Amino acid sequence: MGDLEIRAAVAEDVPAIVALLADDPLGALRESPDDLAPYLAALERLRADPNQHLVVALRDGRVVGTLQLSVVPGLSRRGATRSIIEGVRVHADERSNGLGTRLIQWAIDTSRREGCRLVQLTSDRTRTDAHRFYERLGFEASHVGYKLSL
Repeated sequence: MGDLEIRAAVAEDVPAIVALLADDPLGALRESPDDLAPYLAALERLRADPNQHLVVALRDGRVVGTLQLSVVPGLSRRGATRSIIEGVRVHADERSNGLGTRLIQWAIDTSRREGCRLVQLTSDRTRTDAHRFYERLGFEASHVGYKLSL
């Protein structure tokens, strides 16, 4: 296996990112790889916000993973800044070889550099393998999450 590079996503990465997002039963229902326009517009909004980090992991020039890290200032916890990890995906060929751990470690390290006191994430209740993975990395299932589609 070649060396791994984690860097900010660019427009040329969007088709590969969307393919990763769509490559599971949940993503297949909510992603549209055939129309990249909304994803490209979202990338521009993300790149314009210094508190948003959309990254890709590349091996031998190929996108093999992605995640989004959002840095959120707040008043709770004595004015603590927190980060939120979203959209973690690893290419099927790369699973179980440490890439997910490297991506999450990148997010934790970046969160520390950004002054965050807490890193949080949510995971769909059906993703039991992901839950074990996050717990192995020290995350605790401490809250119940809710969503409201608009």
